[in-house]
Amino acid sequence: MKQHAIASSLCGAFTLIETLAVIALLAVIVMMATPSFVAWQVRDQVDARANALVSTLAYARSEALRRGARVTVCRTDASRHCLAAGQPCGNGVADWSCGWAVLAERGGTSTLLRAHASVAAVSIAGTQTNLTFTPPAGQLIGTFRSFDIAPRTPSKATQGDKWRRCIRIAAGGRTRITDGACGAAS
Repeated sequence: MKQHAIASSLCGAFTLIETLAVIALLAVIVMMATPSFVAWQVRDQVDARANALVSTLAYARSEALRRGARVTVCRTDASRHCLAAGQPCGNGVADWSCGWAVLAERGGTSTLLRAHASVAAVSIAGTQTNLTFTPPAGQLIGTFRSFDIAPRTPSKATQGDKWRRCIRIAAGGRTRITDGACGAAS
């Protein structure tokens, strides 16, 4: 009876070699999945930044309509001051990834309505000038504009158009996101 109890408990255990083989197999799977996870995270950051910019532009347009005043979206530095065209922000970057703010203009003064901080992992290339929406229709002053959003440092896993987003803004102020690059930024 005693032998039967010992034998049954030994049959249910794993040997050291079996355990090491499973650990080695899991390590190989993790090593193969890590680049995919990192690429997924970068694509998620690009999508989130594109959606945030589209949301901000729609908000600025709606505020221009609601307030009956000019509403401007500008690139900002860390202290939320608008940057001049081509002026780099604190980290030396001269694109919209520095962050941006929405300002309402009335009577010569500007009121900060909303601000977005910088995201270093994403590059947002596009117009270097401020975007101003005007009442009564919320139109954008100027011509068609576009923004090309992509990983700042593309790796082998994140190259190509499927990792990029294009935001196009019509003269009427409406925005639209498409997959892929815009082409020449305007």
